[in-house]
Amino acid sequence: MNDQYPRRNDRDADAVAASADELRAAGIAHDRESALRATFITRVYGYLMAAVAAFILMEVWLFKSGKAEALARGMAGANWMMILGGFMLVGWLARSVAGRATSTGVQVLGLALYVAAQAIIFVPLLYIAEFKAGGGVIASAAILTLLAFVGLTLIAWQTRKDFTFLGGILRWAGILALVAIAGGVFFGWNLGTWFSLIMIAFAGGAILYDTSNIIRYWPSDKPVGAALELFASVALMFWYLLRLLSSRR
Repeated sequence: MNDQYPRRNDRDADAVAASADELRAAGIAHDRESALRATFITRVYGYLMAAVAAFILMEVWLFKSGKAEALARGMAGANWMMILGGFMLVGWLARSVAGRATSTGVQVLGLALYVAAQAIIFVPLLYIAEFKAGGGVIASAAILTLLAFVGLTLIAWQTRKDFTFLGGILRWAGILALVAIAGGVFFGWNLGTWFSLIMIAFAGGAILYDTSNIIRYWPSDKPVGAALELFASVALMFWYLLRLLSSRR
């Protein structure tokens, strides 16, 4: 009868040792996953900064070379729905390449394509802001965009709230915005200050959504695609801040 107790104790000791090994293995796996996530996030923001720098350099080159004026005049007389349609097509292609390609080089090519498209479509608005509105509108819009981006990023990181619930809301709001823009082009709807403010708020929600998605869910082998989405949201906010400030001059 007494011989049973040592055997039970031995089984208990084995179970405790097995549990400790499992916990240790789980801890190692968690640490490895955390390290991979941290590396992924660092790469995302590195690609984002590279995209912003490339965008700035392209705009400087376009304006310094005199090509910006020709582009602005040409696009001013063109059908904006065709321009926006072409831009959306390029954006879809760039997102597909950056988000689905397995090669980092191909992903970077998709990001570069998107940055180039953004640089071109921004030319008319930047031209108006620089030569028509004046008064440091571009610098003011850039500073406000940076402050908003930093503030929203801190909110996402410090609160640790999952903002991906905004995805459905943003999709519907994006469809309504496209309808409003089409109405402005075809029917002359006046998309004034309130529309710009709404779109700035929309871009802010997109930054929260993208940041939360990057922190939690975005595949860790696709940092370029994540950077592209974040860059698109930042560019959208910069666009409507430029539009708002230019209209106030």
